Amino acid sequence: MMRLWLDKLSTTFFSTLAMLWLWIMGMQWVSFTETIWLSETTAIVIAALTITAVIEALLPIKQGYRLLIQFVLILYCVYSLLKSYGNPVPVMTSESVLAEEIMYLFPYLWFAVAAWAIFLFIAHWAKTKGRVLFIVGLNVISFAVLDSFTKIVLWDEIAWVVGAGMGWLVSSHFNRFRRRFPQGWINLSKYPFKIIANILVIFSLIIVAGVNMPHVQPTLTDPYTAWREWSGVPLSTGSTTGTGTLIESSSESMSGYGREDNDLGGGFNFDYSPVMSITSDERSYWRGETRAVYSGTGWADGASSRRSGTGVEIGEELPGESNGSLSTKKLEQSVTMLSDTVYPVLFGAYSVKQLEGLDEDIDPGRLRWQMEGAEMHLDDVRDADYPKSYTLTSEVPVIPIDELSTRTYDQLYSGSMDDAYIQKPRNFPERVTTLAEEITAEGDTPYEKVMLLQQYLTSNYTYTNTPDLTRKKSDDFVDGFLFEVKEGYCDYFSTSLVMMTRSLDIPARWVKGYAPGSLTASEYMPMDGQTPIEPGNYTVTNADAHSWVEVYFGEYGWVPIEATPGFSMPILTADTDAEPVIEEDVEEEESAEDETTPASASNDQQSGWVKMIVTAAAVVIVLWILYILWRMRISLRFAGARIRAGKPLTAADKVIAETERWIRSVHRKGLVRQEHETLRESVKRWLQAHPALESEMRPLLQQFEAARYSPAEVQEEQWRSVQNDAEKLKKSIKKIRIVHEKRLSP
Repeated sequence: MMRLWLDKLSTTFFSTLAMLWLWIMGMQWVSFTETIWLSETTAIVIAALTITAVIEALLPIKQGYRLLIQFVLILYCVYSLLKSYGNPVPVMTSESVLAEEIMYLFPYLWFAVAAWAIFLFIAHWAKTKGRVLFIVGLNVISFAVLDSFTKIVLWDEIAWVVGAGMGWLVSSHFNRFRRRFPQGWINLSKYPFKIIANILVIFSLIIVAGVNMPHVQPTLTDPYTAWREWSGVPLSTGSTTGTGTLIESSSESMSGYGREDNDLGGGFNFDYSPVMSITSDERSYWRGETRAVYSGTGWADGASSRRSGTGVEIGEELPGESNGSLSTKKLEQSVTMLSDTVYPVLFGAYSVKQLEGLDEDIDPGRLRWQMEGAEMHLDDVRDADYPKSYTLTSEVPVIPIDELSTRTYDQLYSGSMDDAYIQKPRNFPERVTTLAEEITAEGDTPYEKVMLLQQYLTSNYTYTNTPDLTRKKSDDFVDGFLFEVKEGYCDYFSTSLVMMTRSLDIPARWVKGYAPGSLTASEYMPMDGQTPIEPGNYTVTNADAHSWVEVYFGEYGWVPIEATPGFSMPILTADTDAEPVIEEDVEEEESAEDETTPASASNDQQSGWVKMIVTAAAVVIVLWILYILWRMRISLRFAGARIRAGKPLTAADKVIAETERWIRSVHRKGLVRQEHETLRESVKRWLQAHPALESEMRPLLQQFEAARYSPAEVQEEQWRSVQNDAEKLKKSIKKIRIVHEKRLSP
């Protein structure tokens, strides 16, 4: 019986293998949905897929019997898993009816049956190469679309689908070859190692090449994004949090460093997950990126879209924006990341001047320094790693407020001005400009006008993380905030201050990054009513993500300004002997845990599996290269002789080449051939000195003379005979030398 089962299984081997590839592809959909489904639903679907794949692969019996076995096992797994998760399950009594009790298994049973049906349909329908390609392509496209338009990153799932698809195509190819050419398959199956080795080599080359491909920025924009940009429609259909995080609704959005700044607004919940720990002598805002182009709904430009960057060398001073007459104070910060999130920039205080240290695993060549905006960008952030730690040195401006506040507009902006920082959209609401002019009517200098705008915003508008957007009627983000919503968070205040400042022809830009964070409890001790400013360790969380304003004041450069009520900018001023102003914490409605796990074990496990696969692929490639070199050993042995001859070597040429090789060998042992001697004369002289070598040297001499002088055709195996005799000669010479050394020893 066992013999019969094994025979049947051997004839359906490649069909069995196809079940494995299909199961792997199905598990990628489970990976996508496990964050959406209940844990028991996920476990039930995994069980249904596994039961179906195993029975289809290992039970070569009639389809009807297989279906019955699969349904019974799936039903049992649904019952057992629900029971293990504490869900209600059927309890059979004498009065109960099976049809009624089985209702406890719904709707979980429907998920299992759906997975079972889809798996069976694909397994029996995708029998041709075209259909297999269709299924694989459909999965890849589906995951790519979901990756683009949801918050879930699915590139790992796409890689698994492509790998399983390749395996499926290979299995399908061999299965068709076996059916169409049975005799050829019988001959081919005699060398299973060669078949498997070639498949492994191809897969390994693809894996290693894929892992080591250089990361480049995309050259083309996908059609959907291009159409949205051309139509002037924001790329996000949701809104963004106070720091730009994409959300679907205010109830499910969380704070954090944002990626999409062109669609500001909405609401968010505070997320206190730790982001980084910063050791610094001074409390500071940790700058990330700046924005200049206001679109009416947010900030449309990224640093890379309007300026190119230069490379960054560790320990070398970076070119910076001119701060004119401002004095500065050097500030070193050591940053340790507490999460696995990948950011497009490295964060630092004010204007970074030097990168002092960086993770050994991170290539400094990936860093780009944007002098305009003083931003340190990290290329290839989608698939690459982010530094776990780095050290920066910044120059913190010491602002002479008394002096700056007296400088007139003509004194500050007598030279050229970058129009990018006074840009306004074509249809920018006039009433915003009118309001700014009314607020600043009593200000005589640009600095005074900016301070009047700041005071107006912080005094007349309310901070909240859940603004009431039902009051918003205007299409313009700033206009809607100032005249309709009148409440919001940092993005509302900072963007409004930038645009009101620009409406007065004062250059300004929008900045996003993180607020200072909180000191370690042991260091956060009040002294005489003041917070200490000695070196401390600041823990920064997603709730500290923030945006603020930088205003350009001519020779004084860019000066940071805080627009959000409840926040105070930690700045150094010449009037207070360079003591920073300490940030006040914003009151929040909910409390949260101070610490969360910075990285999940599942990510580490997945990373470990990836490393194992890549290492195994590299080992296969190395073994394949060694095997190729071993196969080519004869060609490599005669490579030099072939180059000198300039033509393919005959068997006689190989004998001569082997003779030259053993002559060089004995030369190193002291048996020197004179230039005027023939080989026969040299051998005669050597044998006079060492008669014991005659049995090895005579055959070698005869082989050479036959190849060089005899008209008879030399056979291919003769050069191998020369090789074997030469090895015997080397061993004999070695024995003679050992005996000679023993005689000389006392």
